[in-house]
Parts: sequence; structure tokens; C-alpha cells
Amino acid sequence: MVLTERQRSDLHAGIYEYLLSRGPDFAVAAEAFAAASGVATEDTNNNDDDKNKNTENGDDKKKTRRSTGGGPILEKKWTAVPRLQRRVLELERQVATNARLHAHRTGGAADGSTNNMMPGRERRMLPRPPAMHTLQSHSAVVTSVTLHPVYTMAASASEDGKIILWDHESGEYLRTLRGHTNVVTSVDFSPGQGKFLASSSTDLTIKIWDVKEFTCVRTLRGHDHTISCVRFVPPPVGALFLEKQQKNNTNEATGSGIDPSDAGSKFVVTASRDATVKFWDLETGFCDHTISDHSDWVRCIAVRGAKSIIVGSSKGKEQEGQVSSSSLALVATSGNDRTIYVYDANDKRAKVCELRGHDHVVEALSFLCSTLLPQKDSSAPSKSSSTTTSTWDYLASGSRDRTVRLWTVANGGSCLMTFRAHENWVRGVLVHPSGNHIISCGDDRSIRVYDIKSNRCMRTMEDAHPHFVTSLSMHPTLPIMVSGGVDHTVKCWQLD
Repeated sequence: MVLTERQRSDLHAGIYEYLLSRGPDFAVAAEAFAAASGVATEDTNNNDDDKNKNTENGDDKKKTRRSTGGGPILEKKWTAVPRLQRRVLELERQVATNARLHAHRTGGAADGSTNNMMPGRERRMLPRPPAMHTLQSHSAVVTSVTLHPVYTMAASASEDGKIILWDHESGEYLRTLRGHTNVVTSVDFSPGQGKFLASSSTDLTIKIWDVKEFTCVRTLRGHDHTISCVRFVPPPVGALFLEKQQKNNTNEATGSGIDPSDAGSKFVVTASRDATVKFWDLETGFCDHTISDHSDWVRCIAVRGAKSIIVGSSKGKEQEGQVSSSSLALVATSGNDRTIYVYDANDKRAKVCELRGHDHVVEALSFLCSTLLPQKDSSAPSKSSSTTTSTWDYLASGSRDRTVRLWTVANGGSCLMTFRAHENWVRGVLVHPSGNHIISCGDDRSIRVYDIKSNRCMRTMEDAHPHFVTSLSMHPTLPIMVSGGVDHTVKCWQLD
């Protein structure tokens, strides 16, 4: 390394000053070093001061900077180097973490680059221990968790009657929503911008919360027993309020109701121990439709958004209009009667299919993790598009019979495969956004990942929680999954 004349002069001065500071034992070495390097000593400095008074250009090369106190300058710089090195390492670790966290936005590698992606090394976006954050504030069992569609916000419901909002990226507590007088059984953010949060409780009420103001804007009543689950109903293709939302018009509530263009949905659907499934109009607050097909406690609901199927006409122009099971917005329900019913979420809520096969109570249902707003599928018919359609029709279920089943809701519905990896009740299931995996949790305290193509359990996270794992939620685009447990905690899992 080549030093400038000024840097070399400062280095020599620092060494000389250090040798002098070590006492008489180093005095001879200091004088010898000064003579060899030409460092200005105290005597020469006094002479230099007199000389500098008569020198206009002031370019005396022997005049050097000296320490202004607090120890020799060489010692200060020597101790500063390790501090800077530690700081550099900390920043490098932070950059690497941020690159892994946000690599999905550019399709890059785990280090944030896009040029070094090797074949077969794409990010599968699967959870891996240890947990990124463990969120603690509940005083009872966490019954439900959900993720905000836009912000890095997670919501958790608990038997302590509270709903707590968290920042899952930083692990910080945000806010507590209080209003229910008993166990909160389920929470769900509204589609689109996630402006509202719906919650259900054993106090026989459903509450709609304004996420921005942290206030309850509507309370729905009508069930005769415990309300087990609540979900926003996906809007149909071509819903007028969605067009209003896209034009960014000023949204004002109708009376004391909720504007569907704000909520991204016109209805919420609830399941109850009174064996009914009810659809509620968010604008009026009244029950719009009641389904009574179940013979026992309805415990879980899954919803799927609509897909606009574009079909080429004989003239070569594109037109919409043909409806298939893949294009419908669907609602699936199940519970103690072990039967899964699938309905059209809109219009007359006609039954699409019935799925039977579990030997015990069905605790959880899940369609493919994706946005609930209508999506367009303009791909031409091909072998690959038929595979996509079958993935879109996936429905997973978890049961107390310790099995996870994968169904298709197309062509009347059928069971595709059964996974028997859990050693206790299955309490939560997710169909991965890629359509290649299923994730489940249960009372054996584990979270398991299944590969659909190979029909096997490919990853087991033992002791994911110290106690039973009750619920799961995964973001459709961000690399984050959260889980809740009987241990009163919420855990955030980074996806690799």
C-alpha cells in the first residue's frame, strides 16, 4: 500500500509519540526512530515555529500533527480499527438478512443477486427453523393468526378475549383491539388493501375493525351458539365496487355501513356451533343468507377468489363468458360432521360439491394461498394451463384423525392424496402459493411440509412450539409465515 507524504508523516509522528509515552525504557528507541524518520522532536518543533513565522508558503514537511489529549494518536487509531471491523461485519449481516427477506421481489438469489442463480436452486419459500421472532403478549391460548395483505402486520386472536396486532418484520407489538367479552376464535383481514379486520367470538358476535383507526365499526349478531370462524367473501368477477376502488374514488361509508370498495368485499361468511353458515352484508349489517346443510358444529371455513377465464372465439377475438369451477369464487366449510361442503361464494350460493373421507372432526381447510381479488388467466389452453387449473382447484383439509388430505373441487370433487405424518390432531393446514406443497401443524407440536408431487413429508419442524400448534397463516407473496400455539405465543418463520 502506497502512503502519501502527509500520511507517512502522520504515521511516523504517531509511532514516535507512542514510544515517548512508554517511558524512559523506550526513550533511546524514540530518539533513534526520530533521527531515522526525520520526525520533528520538541526542540526542532520550537525551531520550526520560529522558522514558520518567516516562511510564507508554510510547506515545512517536518511539521506534524500531534495528539490533542487522551492518549497517543496511534493507540486511538489502533483501537478504532476493531470497532470499525465489527461494525462492517454487522452491516454485512444486516444486508444479507435484508437480501434474503426481499429477494422474492426481484426473483434474485438469497444474497440479493440475480446473475448467480443456479438451475435447481430457486427459492422454494418454505419455513425453516429457528423462528425469526417469538411474539409474547397474550395471556391465554392463541386461537387464530392472519397476515395483512399489504403491510408487515400480523393479527392474533386468543382465548384471553384480545386481538393483538404485530409487526412481523421487526417483531414489535403494535396495538391491542379490545371489544369481545369472551374467547376470540378467528380473525381475517379484508382483501385488497386490508383496511378492515373481521373477528369472531364465543360471545356470539362478529366484529369488523378499522385497521387504520383501531376501532370497531360494526358488530354483527345472529348466531345461536359459538362462532368458530369468519372470513371475507371473495368478490365476483366484474364487481362494480372493485371498479370504483381501482379508479381511486373517494370512499364514503353508506350510513353506518361499510363501503364494499373500501373493504374489497361485500360480504363476510361465518361458521358456528349452531350448525349453520351465514353470509352477512357489510353495508346493512344484516344476515343475507343462511346455509343449514351441516348436521353438527361447523368449525372451519376456507375461501378462494374468482379467476376470469378468457376464451378465444371462432373469430380469433378474446371474450369472457364461459364459467367453470376454476373461475368461481368458492367457500368451503366443514366441522364435526366430517363432511366438506363447497359453495359458490356469490349469486345463490349453490353447492358445488361434497367431499367425504375423514374419520374424525375436520379442524382446518385451505385453498391455494393467493389474493382473494379476481384474477385474470389469459393463457391459451395447453398442457401447462391444465396443470395450473388443477392447482387452482386444490383444497387441503386437516382432521383429528391425524391426516392431511388434498382434494380437487373440479368435476364434482375427489380426494387426490392423503398424508399420515402427524402423531396427533391436525389443527391447521395451508396450500403453498406455488401449489407444490402443503404445510400443516398439530397437537404433536410440529409443523410439517409435504411435497405434493412425491406424496411425502419432506420437512418436519419438531417442537415448533413448546405446546400444541393451533393455527398457521402464510402471506401469498412475502416470505413470511406465522403460527400460534397453546403456549400463548405467536412465532414468525422466514421462508427460504
